[in-house]
Amino acid sequence: MSIKAVVFDAYGTLYDIQSVADVTEEAFPGYGEIITQVWRIKQLEYTWLRSLMGHYADFAAVTRDSLAYTLRILGLSDEPAAFDGIIQKYLHLDLYGDALATLSAMQDRRLAILSNGSPEMLNALVKNSGLDRLLQATISVDASKVFKPAPAAYALIESTLHVSPADVLFVSSNPWDACGAKAFGLNVAWIERVTGEAMALACVESTVLPPLTLFKAIRTQMDELGFAPDHRIRSLSELPGLLSQH
Repeated sequence: MSIKAVVFDAYGTLYDIQSVADVTEEAFPGYGEIITQVWRIKQLEYTWLRSLMGHYADFAAVTRDSLAYTLRILGLSDEPAAFDGIIQKYLHLDLYGDALATLSAMQDRRLAILSNGSPEMLNALVKNSGLDRLLQATISVDASKVFKPAPAAYALIESTLHVSPADVLFVSSNPWDACGAKAFGLNVAWIERVTGEAMALACVESTVLPPLTLFKAIRTQMDELGFAPDHRIRSLSELPGLLSQH
């Protein structure tokens, strides 16, 4: 494996999507965590449903629609100011603590993002977080009008960076994304931030799973799809060492 480019998923991989919780809690006291979890689950579901239905709408629309769904089922008012304030947080998500240092240490490779995010959302987020200084490209699936894990979405890497899949390491903490990238033919590093052992223990010890634990059980563990990542790492900070071997 000769890695010429490292391509990152954005949401949940470089950026902590749970960092919206403070904003949702401020807008709807007592509901912040459950809003955050249901919203993310529905957001992903809408990307898959729209891809299968053949009715693409960009990630900005998906994000708004899934938040509207979440507030409605929880019986909460979608007062415009509060709603827009929550949506704006997606342009200012927190980076994971090791993201900047990790990307800074890999400037000998071509670095890029491939994300479901719309171009406007991604460009604002990357600029606001300072990653624009470290990335050679920010690729939105909007160019393919279909969301990951559709093959056409991953094909944008080669058409944008002009690097073959065999020379790309794709990095994601989302299991479904890691499986999709591997199925497409990319080299894949999956960030296993929550181990299976820790997840199983949390589930066994709780008679009623709290929202965050339930979310982790559904969204953080490797899926049974027949496509295993090439590498399992625990954090972004492990990537420079991994790449030094290739």
